Amino acid sequence: MCKLSWSVSGLLFVALIAVVYKFMIAGTVIPASDGREALLLEPGERDMILSEMRIFLASVQAITDGVSNDDMNKVAEAARSVGAAAQQEVPASLIGKLPLSFKKLGFDTHRQFDMLALDAEQLGDREHSLKQLSSLMNNCVACHASYRIDAVTAIN
Repeated sequence: MCKLSWSVSGLLFVALIAVVYKFMIAGTVIPASDGREALLLEPGERDMILSEMRIFLASVQAITDGVSNDDMNKVAEAARSVGAAAQQEVPASLIGKLPLSFKKLGFDTHRQFDMLALDAEQLGDREHSLKQLSSLMNNCVACHASYRIDAVTAIN
């Protein structure tokens, strides 16, 4: 009986590790023909991520405008609007489909927007904000160089 219990426990542990790997680390991806990884998402999920990226881009434009016009309140407001609070709207089911490296880039991007907002308010230093924005944009470049998002109607 003891051997059976240990065997069942071992199998359950291996299954748990496989599930954690699939949903926390690997995500739902395949190699793409252009050398990147293709994230396989349902059309609505794809639309959600692409919408978030467009909002990032609009925020970057507002930050750049704020820096160029010495309006650090605009910089802080634009950066804060896409900080960590904005990522609360992403459903857990979608997060489970994303590979760990994509999630790390996303979480770090939100964090960097928060830091930019805080520093813009507290320091009011345009050059510092511009350097932070440049660093933050490296995440955008890395993400777009590594991933593309393909819509699929049913994910196996």
